Amino acid sequence: MENNFNHIIKHLKQNILKNRTCYGYEKEEQQIYDLLERTLDCGESNSALLIGPRRCGKTLLVNKVLEQLQLKDNFQTDCILVKLNGLIHTDDRLALKSTTSQMQLDNVVDGKVFGTFAENLAFLLECLRTGDKCKSKSVIFILEAFDLFCSHHNQTLLYNLFDVSQSAQAPICILGITCRLDVIELLEKRVKSRFSHRQIFLLPHDSQTSKSDALEDVLRKIEDYLRVPEGSVKLKTNDTLTKQWNKSLTNLLKDKKFKNVIQRLIDIDNSESMLKDFLVKVIFQLNGENLTVDIFQKQLNMLEEDDMIKVLQDLTVLELCLIISMKHHIEIYDNNPMNFEMIYNRFIKFANANAGVQNFQRAVILKAFEHIQGLELISMLSNTTSKVQKEYQFFKLLVTPRQILEAVKKSSGLPTEVTQWAHSSLT
Repeated sequence: MENNFNHIIKHLKQNILKNRTCYGYEKEEQQIYDLLERTLDCGESNSALLIGPRRCGKTLLVNKVLEQLQLKDNFQTDCILVKLNGLIHTDDRLALKSTTSQMQLDNVVDGKVFGTFAENLAFLLECLRTGDKCKSKSVIFILEAFDLFCSHHNQTLLYNLFDVSQSAQAPICILGITCRLDVIELLEKRVKSRFSHRQIFLLPHDSQTSKSDALEDVLRKIEDYLRVPEGSVKLKTNDTLTKQWNKSLTNLLKDKKFKNVIQRLIDIDNSESMLKDFLVKVIFQLNGENLTVDIFQKQLNMLEEDDMIKVLQDLTVLELCLIISMKHHIEIYDNNPMNFEMIYNRFIKFANANAGVQNFQRAVILKAFEHIQGLELISMLSNTTSKVQKEYQFFKLLVTPRQILEAVKKSSGLPTEVTQWAHSSLT
């Protein structure tokens, strides 16, 4: 029985990780497919940008479309796919070298390997431009992290690619993927003039649907990911166990407490990748044959744990008192920056007014302040000059009052006066 259950777990992990269904983006998927298909079948040159927030499924969507195109009989014979990434190809030389390699053109002329960027670029463009439109192979460029290519010197590669796509020579399609809404403004004027200005936006699902609709969408996804096909020969498990699993899933999806857990997950992050990560971790936590709300709740609790709160909990009493002084400062002065002298005077005032709080020498307090800076709980303002004495250099607090209060609540052994001071009104 345990071996059969392991087969179910293995199936679920593969179904979650390899599932390329792009929920809610069917229209955008069709737009991309049509754009690339026209380049493949009709020799149409074009350029477009796919824009959306991080982790919304841009790359997943493009890869799904490419998989569909690769099923066409003429893809391998009539098309060349070139993938570049702005995080990897950090300058035009690297991008051009990779492009030449992916097009299998690096050693085609008497075994000569071109050394300079100018020679490589001239050769690549000549290969793209020669031949007539109907007989040349189509070239599809996928530029991941497109905005990073805009920082390359003179945007030479982008200019030449867009220039070729605008001409009536070899069919070429350039699809840039980016999370920058202002990416058009990053293009130089001469590059912008050769871009088609076609933009496809992937808007977050929560901006298009109501809260209840978003919950129903996620529940439907969970059912798709976790339901096991009954009677499958490949699954290598008995139908009784499969039916038992699916029944537990059906009951779980109707459970009000489970819906509250999933709603909380949506409030944290409603991205497809977050849901997949969450479900995979849930699968790894399974130790029985049924899904329960407690397993999902436990995983959500782990997700909600704030690492910054843990850092605050590990501070000494003195360091936590300085953090509380900073909390009061930003609340009184509306998030204005502070320096050591301000925080020192506030702490001393508190320590002198409470006999149960130990007072420290100034040098010790300064050392604690520097340790807080080292933990990156505060950061120095960029406009602060090095000539200013360190006691008077201005800092901003990088943790929120809520995180500070939560850390105080969870810290054991704090003097009562410190706890009360943290929750007191502005003083």
